[in-house]
Amino acid sequence: MTDKTDKKVKKETVPKQKPKKEGADSSHKKEKEIKVPVRLQNIYKKEIAQELRKKFNYKSMMQVPRIHKIVVNMGVGDAVADSKILDEAVKDLESITGQKPSIRKAKKAISNFKLREGVNIGAMVTLRREKMYEFLDRLVNIALPRVRDFRGLSDKSFDGRGNYTLGIKEQIIFPEINVDKITKVLGMDITIVTTAKTDNEAYELLQAFGVPFRRKEMKTA
Repeated sequence: MTDKTDKKVKKETVPKQKPKKEGADSSHKKEKEIKVPVRLQNIYKKEIAQELRKKFNYKSMMQVPRIHKIVVNMGVGDAVADSKILDEAVKDLESITGQKPSIRKAKKAISNFKLREGVNIGAMVTLRREKMYEFLDRLVNIALPRVRDFRGLSDKSFDGRGNYTLGIKEQIIFPEINVDKITKVLGMDITIVTTAKTDNEAYELLQAFGVPFRRKEMKTA
């Protein structure tokens, strides 16, 4: 009887060890890597925010405008006749932004364009935080300089609420796109949404990030 009871006691007192999940360490490292601020994010915190606070005499750092999100929208009207074009657009947009796009559907039917309500006509990606800064860095320093005869962006594309939209005619300006593999040249609209209250403040914010405007023509608010 004593031998059996001893064995039972030993089994009950041995602490159970939880099995380690495969890749737990690597996933933890990845989370840490994602949280590390990217280049433009560091520049904003250390330089741009301070400069804007002095320029506009903000009382608090909370008043300093910042980029809230970047929306990349690729409209594909030809997808009505050929769904493969939309598939290619989704693939290209994912390669450019590093994020899976959402499909946009037609809200209204337009008989002249043979467009029915609910038909897939585009793809869209909303970038925030690190991905947003990383995309802006590539757009300003790599993609836009590759535009043929590029002379800078117009400062007339602000919406009156501190947001700026620019149009890209060809997705091939992004190095992630292999020119030899594309079957159709596609354009896109890029909207930079900021927390600025005026277009002038948004202009100064984007210019500080290196957005290449031609010249400033807008009136000071």
